[in-house]
Amino acid sequence: MPKPKPAIDPLGGGPYVLEGRIVTMDAQSTVIPKGRCYVKDSTLISVGDAAAPAPPGFSKAPKLLTHGTIYPGLIELHNHLAYNALRLWNVPKKYTNRDQWAGIAEYRKCISGPMQIIGKSMDVLPALIRYVEAKTLMGGCTTSQGIQLFSQAGIRRFYRGIVRNVELTEEAALPEANTRIADVEAATAAKFFERLKKQSCFLLHLSEGTDEKALKHFKALQIDANRWAISHQLAGIHCAALKAEDFATYAQNGGAMIWSPFSNLLLYGETADVKAAKSAGVRIGLGSDWSPSGSKNLLGELKVAKAWNDTNDVFSDPEILALATRNAAAILKWDSLLGSLETGKRADLLVIDGTDKDAYAQLFEAHEADIGLVMINGAPRYGHSAWMTKFGAKKETRKVDGQTQAFNFVQETQDELVGKLSLKNAEEALAAALQNLPQTAKELEKPKPAVPTLGLFEELPTWELALDEIQHTEIGLRPRLPAKNGRGRVGALPLQGLVSEPLSQIVKPLVIDPLTVADDPDFLDNVAGQKNLKPELKAGLAARY
Repeated sequence: MPKPKPAIDPLGGGPYVLEGRIVTMDAQSTVIPKGRCYVKDSTLISVGDAAAPAPPGFSKAPKLLTHGTIYPGLIELHNHLAYNALRLWNVPKKYTNRDQWAGIAEYRKCISGPMQIIGKSMDVLPALIRYVEAKTLMGGCTTSQGIQLFSQAGIRRFYRGIVRNVELTEEAALPEANTRIADVEAATAAKFFERLKKQSCFLLHLSEGTDEKALKHFKALQIDANRWAISHQLAGIHCAALKAEDFATYAQNGGAMIWSPFSNLLLYGETADVKAAKSAGVRIGLGSDWSPSGSKNLLGELKVAKAWNDTNDVFSDPEILALATRNAAAILKWDSLLGSLETGKRADLLVIDGTDKDAYAQLFEAHEADIGLVMINGAPRYGHSAWMTKFGAKKETRKVDGQTQAFNFVQETQDELVGKLSLKNAEEALAAALQNLPQTAKELEKPKPAVPTLGLFEELPTWELALDEIQHTEIGLRPRLPAKNGRGRVGALPLQGLVSEPLSQIVKPLVIDPLTVADDPDFLDNVAGQKNLKPELKAGLAARY
């Protein structure tokens, strides 16, 4: 009998004691002004008032007096992590659906083209993966979507990283979400519905835009007059074109949605009608999309959600944080173990310096250097260098706005592709590769010599990124659903074959996107120059950064 694969994050870590103000994000959004989290073997053994007796086995455990605020680890349900080495795009005009911008020359020059080149550069690929995962951690995120790879032999796999991957857990207690479906299975709404019912959670790009064309992607889910291919397993990403009546239908059938406000506002000048979605009872999560037209990290996307809400008054502050904690875990069917800080749940948590502000403002107004600790499955993964030392974590340090921060990349199940690659080396290699894009493109365009095989031995696999909207794999994040008239498909067009110019003739050297806003002197100026953002949102973001 074959030996079962280990879980991505083996159960271990601790015992540790963390003391500070605790924002539990339980069903009542309880805040404990002075509390303690007792952590052992990936689990929160106890969460409660600091004056309560300690559970057995913690008398000699390291105790960290954070003098800060402790939150559940942030859970992100929409990101294209592989693209997060690219800088914020100066969106040239207002669009009304994804097809309008995804096919223009500027997009291929600055976004899709560079990623095709980097994604096929085997010597650079590990650097990209290390860099973008570190960037995710630096925003307090403990769970996101994965980076998928494929080989010349047709094998597909996910990168096994430090940050939890909703698509790969190899744990029955944390059922894996699906984000990919073949077009052939989306040939009819009925066939799609049969596939959907077999999932635990299915994250589907849905109605990316604001016009009738984008709305047709939602309407294509209607099977007949009384049935829709919507269930509690479906989590539609964006849903920006849906009207109040559409959200009513969506909620009646159990659908959830993933809100990415910054990306929507940058590209379309408006975002999903979350007021109508909330009123209808739709479950809502949050995602930062990607750095070319979104936030650098999930902390930044929470700032956007809060700034937008200040002038729209849809959510309370606990409801905003729930989008990236309690709600997100429930959408994944992970809420029995994650999404809140409660006794018996997993020790995924985030510590932010300070208690001087309101419990929620402390997070929404935090700078990236204020992130004291990010813990995943009881393992300290990122935070203040001195704190990481206290926990005995092996570390790699770097400065963030003058604060010495540290990473712990050590992992029992570390991915063989990235292995022990340091962030420093990864950053240097990736920055150089982005500067050298035209030359690399020329090299990739040269015909490859045939590789002789030796007897029965097969050629070793070489990996490249599976870029969903580019690679022709019959599997994508955006399946082409059937049009209601029976002719053609609706939804985002695949980009392969739309252009013929060699990439070496159109790409230019690019500057790597800095890991944090604190490292990026141009970020707020870039935000201020965006054509489609309203002045009040720009002002709200500037105040929070």
